[in-house]
Amino acid sequence: MMHCQIPSPERTLSRLEAVTAHSFEEEGEHLSSGKHRMSEGKDCGGGDALSNGIKKHRTSLPSPMFSRNDFSIWSILRKCIGMELSKITMPVIFNEPLSFLQRLTEYMEHTYLIHKASSLADPVERMQCVAAFAVSAVASQWERTGKPFNPLLGETYELVRDDLGFRLISEQVSHHPPISAFHAEGLNNDFIFHGSIYPKLKFWGKSVEAEPKGTITLELLEHNEAYTWTNPTCCVHNIIVGKLWIEQYGNVEITNHKTGDKCVLNFKPCGLFGKELHKVEGFIQDKSKKKLCALYGKWTECLYSVDPATFDAYKKNDKKNTEEKKNSKQMSTSEESDEMPVPDSESVFVIPGSVLLWRIAPRPPNSAQMYNFTSFAMVLNEVDKEMESVIPKTDCRLRPDIRAMENGEIDQASEEKKRLEEKQRAARKNRSKSEEDWKTRWFHQGPNPYSGAQDWIYSGSYWDRNYFNLPDIY
Repeated sequence: MMHCQIPSPERTLSRLEAVTAHSFEEEGEHLSSGKHRMSEGKDCGGGDALSNGIKKHRTSLPSPMFSRNDFSIWSILRKCIGMELSKITMPVIFNEPLSFLQRLTEYMEHTYLIHKASSLADPVERMQCVAAFAVSAVASQWERTGKPFNPLLGETYELVRDDLGFRLISEQVSHHPPISAFHAEGLNNDFIFHGSIYPKLKFWGKSVEAEPKGTITLELLEHNEAYTWTNPTCCVHNIIVGKLWIEQYGNVEITNHKTGDKCVLNFKPCGLFGKELHKVEGFIQDKSKKKLCALYGKWTECLYSVDPATFDAYKKNDKKNTEEKKNSKQMSTSEESDEMPVPDSESVFVIPGSVLLWRIAPRPPNSAQMYNFTSFAMVLNEVDKEMESVIPKTDCRLRPDIRAMENGEIDQASEEKKRLEEKQRAARKNRSKSEEDWKTRWFHQGPNPYSGAQDWIYSGSYWDRNYFNLPDIY
């Protein structure tokens, strides 16, 4: 039974998921006109060049986040229980100043793990690094309570990071359903990383569940290897009242299509009393299903590898201890709670003989005032005059609603968001009248070359910088 409480002001949080949340459709109602170039107004935080040629990036947003205390999300979501959230207009106050295309780019924060995998001769060690990369790719979601802006059809985003050794292009290739395609490549031609994500969200009264449908592919070119996987399901609890918390659960199966090796990772639901909160465990196995190594850790923190026999012995002993504890306590399980469980210990117990594969970088000291952004997220929307003269007019750094929100101008952000949504709807109506189909620019639909699943494949030529006949979406 659900209690229809209006959240008290001090407890109302943004309540909306982060990485896969752009499936909230932006059906706004008002039309206002106007077009803005981004170099007007506040400085957008383009970094300064350093003497070694690597650009210095900003470490803060132009303005801290707004208080959401005066807003009730319940008034919006009360009609949506059990529905897929694809037709709901969310006030801009519940957003964070990034597009979902930028949010997807956060997969690349720990690109060093791909470079490391590429440098290793042993395929099992390569798989360990790829597994660590797959876990690290969802780590930035923790405590990100703002919802990214829905990308407009035809919106693009590029990121070039010489210091991290990659460049990435993404495009919103479909609006119903919302699908975002991305393609990243190593600057030394050592890897290609690509995929298309359709985030399917459902509201269950106390929680929002986000299932990121779509295949992710990593190609290590020097080894002629391809790995594919899908991301875990993410659930945000206490949408209406109480402290919001996030868990990820489900199996992630990473396949090496050359060797037949697989890594099966179980993102554990928190379980009763929170013992399993954020835990990830699994094995790398060969094509005959022989376990080659065990992996364990937390998606919010770290990942280790250890010999499978050592891991199994530890788990057996741990289970015995847990059962003894259970027997010594009287546990009441009559009512399921949605409150965030407090785990026995915040950090991961390191089994003797383990090797650390990945540890998360600490968030910057101003993160809590900056939408809980990581240092990597902080730079995603920065732009300077030089960049503005190069990127196409569809790049979401040029979106006036996101820029206004980043600059602390909430009313302007709201007006611009409504204007852009109305403009998108008008364009869709015009296309249907003339029976004209939307044509994607940088990606085309086709089967994934390794898994055969439906996918969006990069068509090439974006980096030629020859941008003509682009849609006027802003």
